[in-house]
Amino acid sequence: MPRINDNYLKLKAGYLFPEIGRRVREFRSENPDAPIIKLGIGDVTEPLPQACIDAMHAAVDEMSQRETFRGYMDDSQGHDWLREAIVKNDYEARGCQVSASEIFVSDGSKCDTANILDILAAGKNRIAVTDPVYPVYVDTNVMAGNTGEAKESGGYDGVVYLPVTAENNFTPALPDKPVDVIYLCYPNNPTGTVLGKDELAKWVEYARQNEALILYDAAYEAYITDPEIPHSIYEIDGARDVAIEFRSFSKNAGFTGVRCALTVIPDSVTGTIATGEKRPLQPLWARRHNTKFNGVSYITQRGVEAVYSEAGKQQVADLIAFYLENARLLREGLEAVGITVFGGVNAPYIWLKTPGDLSSWDFFDRLLTSGHLVGTPGSGFGTAGEGYFRLSAFNSRENIEEAVKRFQRVVE
Repeated sequence: MPRINDNYLKLKAGYLFPEIGRRVREFRSENPDAPIIKLGIGDVTEPLPQACIDAMHAAVDEMSQRETFRGYMDDSQGHDWLREAIVKNDYEARGCQVSASEIFVSDGSKCDTANILDILAAGKNRIAVTDPVYPVYVDTNVMAGNTGEAKESGGYDGVVYLPVTAENNFTPALPDKPVDVIYLCYPNNPTGTVLGKDELAKWVEYARQNEALILYDAAYEAYITDPEIPHSIYEIDGARDVAIEFRSFSKNAGFTGVRCALTVIPDSVTGTIATGEKRPLQPLWARRHNTKFNGVSYITQRGVEAVYSEAGKQQVADLIAFYLENARLLREGLEAVGITVFGGVNAPYIWLKTPGDLSSWDFFDRLLTSGHLVGTPGSGFGTAGEGYFRLSAFNSRENIEEAVKRFQRVVE
């Protein structure tokens, strides 16, 4: 009989979003006519940029002819022409030293932030995360055997939690004990807050001094409006030696259903083997990537390439502006009825204090039953998220405007 991975049994009762889905289904079954507006999961709603559509149509036509048909890629790392476009537009344009050989095109940054654990020794690294935190970071470490048992009070024994709340201006303090791997996500999911260059430089210096690895999730960098906020950790001197960066085309170009992302592993990032000898991580990830992954489809990569065309850049900018306007409407609509709101300026998420003494899940139920609105309870992102609530700006303008009205009625 096969032996299962016991670490999966350490996972808490349910992943956050399935639990939200369960409660919504239950409410809908009892109220089939309720006009529910979902502001919970961060899924985009607007069509793909026309430049991407045109490029993908052309790629489909290529696939219809023997002369231009494409099968397996020679290297699943991604086509050279796409990786070179990424370097030119996302990194060289910001003064970052990144080469095409350091970029790995994939089907999602969620996948990559989880799969990166394949090249790190299970149970041998102390993990640090912010609290609240994107649940995938913690759950995948539980699955990998890096966390120990769940605590009754929340969280896991083997994880170092770095609280980010209004009291510390959502800026995590450096760990007070040695850690080996640090997850940072900015602009932040779920709080919608950002980290300035000086603060990010402190983390890079900490990692350099303590020989730690930073896993930097920059999936929402396109939403940064403040010119003083870094879009990439590689804008910080020394980051190439200690950081891996993850990016996604889901939230800027709307590829949530198409799937494409990228991971940057500089050739100077290292780890140690059992003997204590340092080894570069990039060859290990390349081997993992080519062994377990066949690459993103040619059609999809052509669509992503079009993001960097002149037309594509403008269309993506228009998409981001649309969602940021949604965020503004939510933010100002909530503030108008006395709700304390964070985020929503350099990110597509609103992070709010629940009114009165309501818990995060109690507020979820109140919004659902009284306003037919769905959001995300802050406690689902960690202990420090209790008493907070996340709303997503990814929706139609009509739904956002209606949601603001309903929200104000519920709160008033």
